[in-house]
Amino acid sequence: MSENAIRLETRCLSSLVKVFTDAELEESAFREASSLGNETFAFQLAYKSDRVMNGIRVQIESELSDVISIRQVGLVPSELPVYEDHDDVILRSTPGLFPDPLYPILSSEGISAFPGQWRALWITVEVNEQIGPGLKKIRVRLVAESGEKLGDERFLLEVIPALLPEQKLIHTEWFHADCLSTYYQVEIFGEQHWRLIDEFLQNAAAHGINMILTPLFTPPLDTAVGGERPTVQLIDVTKDGLFYRFGFERLQRWIDLCSRKGIRYIEFSHLFTQWGAGHAPKIMAVADGSYKQIFGWETDAAGAEYRIFLSQFLPELVAFINTNELSGRCFFHISDEPGLKHLEAYRGASELVKAFIGELPIIDAISDYPFYEQGMVNQPVSASDHLEPFLSRDVKDLWTYYCCVQYKEVSNRFFAFPSFRNRILGMQLYKFNIKGFLHWGYNFWYSQYSINKLNPYQSTDADGAFASGDAFLVYPGKEGPIESIRIEVLYEALQDLRACELLEELIGRESVIELLERGLNHPLTFSQYPNSSSWLLEKRLEINRLIKEFYILNGSE
Repeated sequence: MSENAIRLETRCLSSLVKVFTDAELEESAFREASSLGNETFAFQLAYKSDRVMNGIRVQIESELSDVISIRQVGLVPSELPVYEDHDDVILRSTPGLFPDPLYPILSSEGISAFPGQWRALWITVEVNEQIGPGLKKIRVRLVAESGEKLGDERFLLEVIPALLPEQKLIHTEWFHADCLSTYYQVEIFGEQHWRLIDEFLQNAAAHGINMILTPLFTPPLDTAVGGERPTVQLIDVTKDGLFYRFGFERLQRWIDLCSRKGIRYIEFSHLFTQWGAGHAPKIMAVADGSYKQIFGWETDAAGAEYRIFLSQFLPELVAFINTNELSGRCFFHISDEPGLKHLEAYRGASELVKAFIGELPIIDAISDYPFYEQGMVNQPVSASDHLEPFLSRDVKDLWTYYCCVQYKEVSNRFFAFPSFRNRILGMQLYKFNIKGFLHWGYNFWYSQYSINKLNPYQSTDADGAFASGDAFLVYPGKEGPIESIRIEVLYEALQDLRACELLEELIGRESVIELLERGLNHPLTFSQYPNSSSWLLEKRLEINRLIKEFYILNGSE
């Protein structure tokens, strides 16, 4: 080799590795895996050069090339990777650049390499039913602009002759329509805004998000007391004294769009303010010949005026639900994350709403058992580190959530957390038969309390409020969403859940749980699980192997 020969090192890695530019790559090569016949599978190709190189071409040679996409793992800054009293299961706590956004590679530009820096490509295989079972070879080459071959890696993917069942879990990541309008600087519910909503809804649906936060009125979420968020109100309101008229045309358009994208469940925005149900959300109406705010922070939630409003609005909303045969798809919210000191205020709000919506379900993020015990919410959503009182009482249709507060022991998806801590959620949801999973941040691109608009490529921690990775799963691209490592790994967790459900159909639930816990020193819980990427990968491989054996034995191949 001449002194001027380019030295470029490559290595195949699993999707659970985060490749940092300022650290040596310690993970061993990952070159074989399996997938069911309708699964999204991903692996990475890491590379490091001894010099600056631009315009490197990425070439795929495989019978699967038509269903393979390649993206560049990008870097974004984090000033707050994790809180000061974090546990030990983190990658790093120092601020810096973290791998997260997944950028499309322009064929005209190729990719770049930098001296001594490990970078990564994210390689996705969209396995579908037209692809036959068996071993599939994938060859990835890196080629210089000059044509010189720089790297050559081979990956072997076995396609199993079985299909993942439809997702049963109800999954919502709160969809912030106002953030789309603010970042892209488009008129709220103008045609450009609807186009963006379409693009982001499609992305959500493709990642197992089958419930969408739907802004009947501007959601009273993460808003400073006395402050407000941009008006995103789907319901038209006209006020004439103490009488109100309502228009549902925009809500109909929203629901129709969700239905076309495959999003089944509609999650109506909260009818009372966050953290206590003390006030009404911001509600705009045509009153006295002008369009103005008629309810908000100045409105006592228990006052007569808002009660009169709800007594007229909710029956019409229920009639809309029934007319459009939506009763099995719609869920209501009262107030987000009330505490025990808010018990009576929440009780009053809940009783008022339930008087008009009947048996339609109410879900709320509530981690104190008395709210459920006293019948105020029929489908509680408990924080993942507060589930025990609900699990021990065998609460039916239990949901769970995590957010910035759940950063010790339990699963979460901060930049600073290893990806296995994101993906383990699927097997946890399976074992405990959780019906729904909620998270507040699909695309929250504001600072805390929605005071300032942010560029999520520059501020990934809501202006120092939440550990990076909490507030959003997608970035705003030129025409639509840029996905993150975290949303892809979270979807892998949901596929693990579905694979467990398929295996349960074949060998029974007890046997699946025994399989998951085999060799562990303690049962699998939300706070105790193997801190290991290899355990997850091997366990999923074993699940696939058992599914394959069953199908072959029964002649299904």
